[in-house]
Amino acid sequence: MPIFRKRRWTERSRILALMLAVLVPAAALIVVSFLHLRSIQRDGTVEAAIQRDYQQVLAIAEKQIIKRGHEVAKSAQKDFPRIGDSERLDLFLANHPSIAHAFFYDKGRGLNFHSQPERLRDPQFRAESEHLSSMFDKWFEIEAQDVVKKVQRMEGDEPIHLTSNWIQRGEKWEYQSLVFFVPKGAARHQIAIAGFILDTNYLQGTFFPQALKAIIPCPTESGNDPHGAQTAIMVRSSKDTTLLAASSGWDGGPPELERRFESAFPGLVLGIKLRGTTIADMGRRFLRTNFIILGALSVLLAAGILLMYRNVTREVALAKLKSDFVSNVSHELRTPLSLIRLYAETLELGRLSNPEKRSEYYQIIRKESERLTALINNILDFSRIEAGRKEYEFRQTDLADLVRSTLDSYRFEIEQNGFRFEQHIDEQLPQLHIDREAIARSLLNLVNNAIKYSSAEKYLGVNVYRSNGAVKLEVVDHGIGIPAHEQHKIFEKFYRVGDPLVHNTKGSGLGLPLVRHIVQAHGGEVSVESVPGRGSKFVISLPVRELMEVPEAKGAAA
Repeated sequence: MPIFRKRRWTERSRILALMLAVLVPAAALIVVSFLHLRSIQRDGTVEAAIQRDYQQVLAIAEKQIIKRGHEVAKSAQKDFPRIGDSERLDLFLANHPSIAHAFFYDKGRGLNFHSQPERLRDPQFRAESEHLSSMFDKWFEIEAQDVVKKVQRMEGDEPIHLTSNWIQRGEKWEYQSLVFFVPKGAARHQIAIAGFILDTNYLQGTFFPQALKAIIPCPTESGNDPHGAQTAIMVRSSKDTTLLAASSGWDGGPPELERRFESAFPGLVLGIKLRGTTIADMGRRFLRTNFIILGALSVLLAAGILLMYRNVTREVALAKLKSDFVSNVSHELRTPLSLIRLYAETLELGRLSNPEKRSEYYQIIRKESERLTALINNILDFSRIEAGRKEYEFRQTDLADLVRSTLDSYRFEIEQNGFRFEQHIDEQLPQLHIDREAIARSLLNLVNNAIKYSSAEKYLGVNVYRSNGAVKLEVVDHGIGIPAHEQHKIFEKFYRVGDPLVHNTKGSGLGLPLVRHIVQAHGGEVSVESVPGRGSKFVISLPVRELMEVPEAKGAAA
């Protein structure tokens, strides 16, 4: 019968699960947004929305122009003479130069048609007047009653009806606005009509330009950029593309959308466009901007996920390093304590009668206690450094003498491990202001690493010399070496090189970080030169000039 074991989650699995929990919804949202933008692009939704807005603008513009037309017509209607008072028609026309023709019509009296007296000298205008008089006379004979009823059905105290009139001038048909209303003094049952015709020149040169300006002011008057994109409106004839008037932003060409006048000003068309661009360009720009934003958000999301992965991975690795550190330190503490206890109990029981053997046991106890002390000092120093409370006591010191005495006290350890030892110390070194104990601990940490990580060729060399205004302390070994891609990491706390010999050798991972901090606190630097399988060379460089200027006092290192 097969046995199923519950699969345990690794730290990497937990990280991937956390990333997927964030990434999947975000990626789904981005994909949905992308598909939505593609559907908008395919269906032309943006263009349709802009067209609806343009249609609304045209509808509002039409209402405002019609309202303005009624105001102009009603203003002239107030000055129009009473029915039958034909003598005052010429005076009315003289007071209203924008009106080309005015007339009365009474079923019993017929048509009374007058035109601008000053313009009758023009043969073309006179012919126009005669043509209109004849046309209206015949038309009113048939349609007068219907026109009166249409006007009477309109709202208001003195209703008016605006319609169109086309007149041929040369080879062109020009638009005129024809205004009908019931004249003053006409009885309710009387078939009487009055009206006037707003001339093309007035409509094209004054009325429509002013109406369009009121709807869309000039850029300089509205505070907008005169060279930027702006909405423009025009009015044209429905018979051809002849432009009657346009707002200041109109730059020619066909409009984007058009709308015919429904009630007043029939036969005219309103057109709208955005100067410098088109609806299609606006739609493409909108989609392009949104695609760019979506792409940028995707990149930011990917970068955030990557950053989160790196940070979480780093924290997990740091947590593992700390766990290994606790395990290694526990082993490092337990080993010397066990030896000290073992040899101390043996001596206490008095089982050794040989003085040389007792001396050897005492040396072992001393050596292990020194090893234990060094380890505890490393841990305490690291704790102070992490808390920003590490202090150094600088004093004038002979570095050559310090290195020599430190190596002498450690020579037994070196020889016991079978190392060939060489030292070359320049005797002409300057006095330096340093913390003796800190520099000695740095040297011992480097020597201890060389001993621990040398398996085949056991060689240790220590060199002290002056070079380029600095005193350099070298520790050389022929051990396992350090790969180039890991050399910049070995000075990080808890980090240990991924060599099997390193992991089989117990250590805290604090030695080299402490060396770097100590050297930097002295204004120097530490470097490494190493080739895997051929050994390493650690170099501590202490600048002479800077150290000579440090006062003999305690200095805190953060």
